[in-house]
Amino acid sequence: MATRNSVFTNPKPCKHLADYKLRHGLSGYKSLQKWLKTFPNGKTSIKMWEKKMPKCSFCSGIRQGRLFLCLICSSVSCSDHALLHGQSENGHDIAVDIERSELYCCSCSDQVYDLDFDKVVVARNIMDMPSKTRDSVVDDLMRRSSKRRRLNSVVDLDLKRSKFFVWMRNRRAKSCYPLGLRGLNNLGSTCFMNSILQALLHAPPFRNYFLSERHDRETCRKKSSDQSCVACDTGVIFSAVYSGDRAPYSPAQFLYSWWQHSANLASYEQQDAHEFFISVLDGIHEREGKERYPNKDNGDCQCIAHRVFSGMLRSDLTCTTCGFTSTTYDPCVDISLNMDTSNFSSVDVANKSVRPNEDTGRSTLLACLDLFTRPERLGSDQKLYCQNCQEKRDSLKQMSIKRLPLVLSLHIKRFEHSSLRRTSRKIDWHLKFPFSLDMTPYLSPSIVRNRFGNRIFGFESDEADISAEFEIFAVVTHSGMLDSGHYVTYLRLQNQWYKCDDAWITEVDETIVRASQCYMIFYVQKMLYYKANEDLSCTPMPARRDPFVPIAGCC
Repeated sequence: MATRNSVFTNPKPCKHLADYKLRHGLSGYKSLQKWLKTFPNGKTSIKMWEKKMPKCSFCSGIRQGRLFLCLICSSVSCSDHALLHGQSENGHDIAVDIERSELYCCSCSDQVYDLDFDKVVVARNIMDMPSKTRDSVVDDLMRRSSKRRRLNSVVDLDLKRSKFFVWMRNRRAKSCYPLGLRGLNNLGSTCFMNSILQALLHAPPFRNYFLSERHDRETCRKKSSDQSCVACDTGVIFSAVYSGDRAPYSPAQFLYSWWQHSANLASYEQQDAHEFFISVLDGIHEREGKERYPNKDNGDCQCIAHRVFSGMLRSDLTCTTCGFTSTTYDPCVDISLNMDTSNFSSVDVANKSVRPNEDTGRSTLLACLDLFTRPERLGSDQKLYCQNCQEKRDSLKQMSIKRLPLVLSLHIKRFEHSSLRRTSRKIDWHLKFPFSLDMTPYLSPSIVRNRFGNRIFGFESDEADISAEFEIFAVVTHSGMLDSGHYVTYLRLQNQWYKCDDAWITEVDETIVRASQCYMIFYVQKMLYYKANEDLSCTPMPARRDPFVPIAGCC
């Protein structure tokens, strides 16, 4: 495994952006500058249309979502058709997000970063300032620039500390946001990473562990010859996000460490957020668990990844001939759930974008959990050996939850892959999910008692050690198509929802969250959720705190 570079450089721009700048230079950026408009909340958008709203040239606005303006032909495409535009028009790869004024590569299907474009946007923002503020900022920039020239410095002007960025930050701070709400820059098709990191950053017991510096980075690096550590760089992100700084943070060093751990996923291509979640926890376990607890398997591991996210599943196989039941237990850090389509008609199933009628109770999270714990008759090609009959028999399989984790991670299977047809598709059905969740009906005691008619059985007591009542705190959503989409996270902090869309953090109403296309849902024990919202202060918290005492605040 490669060792860490002493200085980590930012990722190289995508080849399509490099080709665009080689052919057109900065002319497209500069011609767009006059259409940029900065709003009172500090957000910059493109305003070329005064009377009518822009619509996708392919679907005329039927599809909802982000809109992109091509820098070559000025045509507008929605997120579902941006890739089609780049494929149909040679060289028309680079566009601009109309709402957020950010560069977007239609061929890569994700945000791309260019410092030259940022300079154009910043220059326009300064022009939109009130005259007194603008003069002060310009003087500040000129003074800083002159000083750097005298020092023959090659370092670009640090705009983040200029009066302009202070002014922009004050405009955005219209309410007291909780500490830890900080955008994450997209480093090139890394929205999958940013969405999961936002959920991890606000998982109360996981957050408190790293903020109390229980993972000692200096000691860790001294003990290991491998200088790349996912746990160490996770701690670095926590320190940066909870520092009180609101400027978007670039988790480049963390991305590099994750690449070292998951070499098969090391690319600038879009990855699956669920796979990334599993991979990150495995990377933390590699350093925290295997070094501290080398003789324990994942079910008994005391590393922070398993202490917070690990539960235990119970699988019962019952012979349909004699009734003999064999039981196995498997640790898990998440539960993957199939969408319950039993109440859909054949027309609904064919139309994957159908939105179920809420009155019918179809396609709900509770229905998915019911389906997960429902007895399943195994096929004739899946006959299992019965210890009692001494031969292979037909059997029933039933899953249940033996032990709940502190943080419950539910993964909704929205991507279907057919090996027979060699095709893949995304399931766009809407899923209703509760903000408060009682997992009691899905625990092993409840499932087994229901199976045997409420007879009394003796169970191990570890299920009772953890509460079955949970509160939602994060929802990771996916919009777009199977091979090109965008991940966004909604966070619930102090009973207020926030949308984390890469570098952008905005308040949203809960109706927006309920209508979202959830891909992963994160619940935390109710007691821990309410503890995390107690005693909020408006100053950053001290570094050393007990790992399971809530650390939160606002600034």
